[in-house]
Amino acid sequence: QVQLVESGGGLVQPGGSLRLSCVASGSWFGIYTMGWYRRAPGKQRELVASITNGGNINYARSVKGRFIISRDNDKNMVYLQMNSLKPDDTAVYYCNLNIRQDYWGQGTQVTVSS
Repeated sequence: QVQLVESGGGLVQPGGSLRLSCVASGSWFGIYTMGWYRRAPGKQRELVASITNGGNINYARSVKGRFIISRDNDKNMVYLQMNSLKPDDTAVYYCNLNIRQDYWGQGTQVTVSS
């Protein structure tokens, strides 16, 4: 029903920045949420940031003030601007769309290392 494709991951030094993009294809309607989750090695998957089609935003405490989530509803895209990256941000980042159920992208690797 819904397909999500992420891009923008890579290797970056501590203090650097990356911008992740996600494009959704398919068909859906109603109130929905798009966002970003991540899974670091040996850790549980956690919410990074989410945004509803109405513009309500939620950030994890660990990234608040450093990351910015935004969306383009007309293009069915969501972005994550990641600034002041730390080694603890190293993880696979997944795009998510929730409408009655969760849809996931394939994930994109973000590695923060000197």
